[in-house]
Amino acid sequence: MNPRTLVLLATALLATPVLSAQAATTTAPEHVEGQLPSGAAYLMDVPADWNGTLLLFSHGYRPAGTPSPAEDAPTPAVRQLLLDAGYALIGSSYATNGWAVTEAVPDQLATLDLFTERFGEASRTIAWGRSYGGLVTTALAERHADRFDGSLSICGLVQGGVANWNSTLDPVFALRTLLAPDSGIRLTGFADRSAARSAASTLAAKVTEAQGTPEGRARIALAAALHNIPGHNDASQPVPGPTDWNTQQANQYAAVTGLILNPAFSWRQEAETRAGGNPSWNTGVDYTRMLHRSSVYKEVTELYKEAGLSLRDDLKALDRAPRISADARATAWMSRTSAFTGRLTDPQLNIHTTGDALIPVQAESAYRRTATAGGSGALLSQAYVDGPGHCTFTPGETVAAVRTLEHRLDTGRWDTSARTLNSRAEQADPTTTGRYVTHRPTEYPRPYDLARPPGAARP
Repeated sequence: MNPRTLVLLATALLATPVLSAQAATTTAPEHVEGQLPSGAAYLMDVPADWNGTLLLFSHGYRPAGTPSPAEDAPTPAVRQLLLDAGYALIGSSYATNGWAVTEAVPDQLATLDLFTERFGEASRTIAWGRSYGGLVTTALAERHADRFDGSLSICGLVQGGVANWNSTLDPVFALRTLLAPDSGIRLTGFADRSAARSAASTLAAKVTEAQGTPEGRARIALAAALHNIPGHNDASQPVPGPTDWNTQQANQYAAVTGLILNPAFSWRQEAETRAGGNPSWNTGVDYTRMLHRSSVYKEVTELYKEAGLSLRDDLKALDRAPRISADARATAWMSRTSAFTGRLTDPQLNIHTTGDALIPVQAESAYRRTATAGGSGALLSQAYVDGPGHCTFTPGETVAAVRTLEHRLDTGRWDTSARTLNSRAEQADPTTTGRYVTHRPTEYPRPYDLARPPGAARP
């Protein structure tokens, strides 16, 4: 039981009783919608047979200017499975869209407060979130541990904000250097959203042109490798064989194009506006070393051979190209708001698909290192689903993760074997087969966290 629960129970003995989870059980399910003082919307679903466990869901990234409804589960199917199992579900939108962690955290806590006022203190409270919501969830877990008993990050951005923007910079830096060296395309420090979109459009056109030649395809593969983009990253793509380098590259090309058109420019510009400048850098970065650590290094070497290009010469070109420095104040803001210490107080489970191109699975290596440095490695467990795409878990696989975290809270020990997770997934949803596998991601391409491990590049 967390400290805040103890305080509330003590208060209940001395004053007006606080409504307990059992007392809050109703004869009919309740669905509540509303708006927080910040302007964010909130959503609450409480089943008639509430089991006392509350799940606070943090949704993923939404670009500025897009609709922002509240969500209390990753999908409608997952919501229904959990409600049928007796869980109460809540969640909010965030007061603003974009890189909104400074709004998301207080909005989620405010939603939790409203739930407690209306339905009483839950016997167990779990923070969980998907994609960017995994960053919000981990921020809640590290900074507000007194409010939660455990946390679950689903394909989360758990490498933190500084690491994310650093590794988003690397592939576009390589593309500009090798495909458009005299273009003057800006990669950071955009005047406004229009300037960012214009830069993205110009670089995307260069990449599209390059995809038509063996030399261009090899260089796009090199850029993809610096971000660890997998060779099968969308269920609609053909499944390449282990040495089918051309199909792997074609699949990566689609993901690289998506990276250019959204995160690397437009989303970066919005984050820079919040940070007050460019929070990322590539000064002092050894791209040869990064490439050798990449999960798709072999593909790059084979495509360079096929094209008759010198990989060594291209890596030297990256070394010689003028580097990008960070704005120290912007980096400090991103570190303060969006990087992690790894100091957990309660268990956290992370799950990730192996074929994720948006937040590559190596993000889990970054948080594993951070949690180990923070002294809470035993509280963290990670599990992997063998599948292409970002957050492409089946409903059963998602519910299995919730059950697995609860098992850890009940017993004090992790049981995250693929066999156990698949059994739980199939129990939750017998219509699908669990795809959890034993997996160990390669290193995150360019680590950065507040632990600052030896050798980490600095601005």
